[in-house]
Amino acid sequence: MVKAIRQGNRTAVKRRARISRAVRKPNRSIGGDIFIWFLLIIFGAFFAFPLVFAINNAFKPLNELFIWPPRLFVINPTMGNFQDLFILMSRSWVTFSRYIFNTVFITAVGTVGHLMVASMGAYAISKYNFPGSKFFFGLVITTLMFSGFVTAIPNFLIIASLGWIDTYWAIIIPAFAMPLGFFLLKQFIDTVPMSLVESAKIDGASEWTIYSRIIMPLVKPAMLTAMIFSVQALWNNPQANLIYTEQLKTLPFALGQIMGSPHVPNIARAGTGAAATLIMIIVPILLFIVAQSNILKTMANSGIKE
Repeated sequence: MVKAIRQGNRTAVKRRARISRAVRKPNRSIGGDIFIWFLLIIFGAFFAFPLVFAINNAFKPLNELFIWPPRLFVINPTMGNFQDLFILMSRSWVTFSRYIFNTVFITAVGTVGHLMVASMGAYAISKYNFPGSKFFFGLVITTLMFSGFVTAIPNFLIIASLGWIDTYWAIIIPAFAMPLGFFLLKQFIDTVPMSLVESAKIDGASEWTIYSRIIMPLVKPAMLTAMIFSVQALWNNPQANLIYTEQLKTLPFALGQIMGSPHVPNIARAGTGAAATLIMIIVPILLFIVAQSNILKTMANSGIKE
């Protein structure tokens, strides 16, 4: 009897496994799979081409940069472009480390402030139906349609009236109000059940406790996505029209000055320009590689509601 029961259990387990495999198996042929993989490889190569080209250009000697037809991969790699770049930066009036500090400081403070402001505002609008909440969220969505060039003049006038021209705050404070991070966080917080918030209130949790210990851990993917977009916007932003003092200028502006110097032909600094381009894109790329799974999760869940 025991042997029969064990045999029946094994048969049932095997049957469930076959059913599970049949359900999971996609309803397409091997040819369809090959076609999909082919398309993915083509699109992947297309999107990877600029990055591969920029990396190889940074290590090409001057003669390979202007060879015709242009070649994607470097033949004789050299570190001379980076050496020339650091020599040029060391001869500038302000040290290279000062430009790096300015960029890192503005990027770090602006990103932290943006995440705090966007997350708190998104939590309030998502979980509380106060008067004007829908209008305010619609206003945020509307701002997504406008380019930064459109709002450059009003932004300058407001910052000038506040006396922040030629200070770090001219770049940091506007970064707090970037609408994209706010939108992503709000859409992601919408997926958190309101019953979870109400249960925490019944247990005596304060609003800050609910926000910091319940909501924020659950929306970590959206926070990382907003962080990526904020870092990318601040790291590559020279803001030459807001900061005039050389000691306060950022690395992108300093590199742009060196590459566009009228005293030396641009062709002579093509190698240093390629090295500078790689330095500027490496930080956002590394951050994206680290957080890419969270970014995909955010994009997949941003439209899902409770």
